[in-house]
Amino acid sequence: MREQAPMMSRRFDGRTAIVTGAASGIGRATAIRLASEGASVACVDVQGDELEQTVEALSILGGSAAAYVCDVTDEQAVARTVDRVADALGRPAILCNVAGVGGFYHTVDMPLSRWDHMLAVNLTGPFLMVRATVPHMLHPHGGAIVNVASDTGLVGAAYAAAYCASKGGLVMMTRALAVEYADRGIRVNAVAPGGVRTPMLRSLELPEGADPRHVLRLTSRMGPCSPDQVAASIVYLASDESGCTTGAVLSVDGGLTA
Repeated sequence: MREQAPMMSRRFDGRTAIVTGAASGIGRATAIRLASEGASVACVDVQGDELEQTVEALSILGGSAAAYVCDVTDEQAVARTVDRVADALGRPAILCNVAGVGGFYHTVDMPLSRWDHMLAVNLTGPFLMVRATVPHMLHPHGGAIVNVASDTGLVGAAYAAAYCASKGGLVMMTRALAVEYADRGIRVNAVAPGGVRTPMLRSLELPEGADPRHVLRLTSRMGPCSPDQVAASIVYLASDESGCTTGAVLSVDGGLTA
């Protein structure tokens, strides 16, 4: 008798998910994974053309998705976007805060404007998304929030004071929210990737005169991971399979923080 191919898991049938940073990299991989498992996915990013490519890819794969161009650092834009998602796709049950920016600088040379921007995207953006989405998740509904932090939110990295501060802040915000909402039906967790093969990683350059030994300190023998590998961890934390997990920070870094 001919053996049947295994069916794709449908862990998110009937649920609406919001994914920021969905235009590329980890965000796109996460949106694809959620949609392939049944979720209606609101793809959020500032990069409109690339965002449409994500939605087109999901449509080809048979997933349900819609694009929302939104700057996560804009308080009013975030509030409007979440309301639009709820009206069009249904109550958000999952929020994945993936959008982020990076950059290496000698600390004494770093412009204040760049510091402000990095903290705004990496830390204030997730806060604004959480604040707008949590009311849709409270009892009796429930929900899951997954923040994408970094191994540099757990250990220091040279030339990355702003990035470390933003991701370390996101780790602690995750834990604080987990405690606050533990008995109100909302789980809040984070993944902390190391190097990931994304457009952001390829665009990063060390400042002039940087000591390459500092980079080796944050290089896993396993090499960088793929966006799909990080997305798998995000989706696990968003699923009911991790139903008793909240306040966790899951390292996906090839053992760098072991």
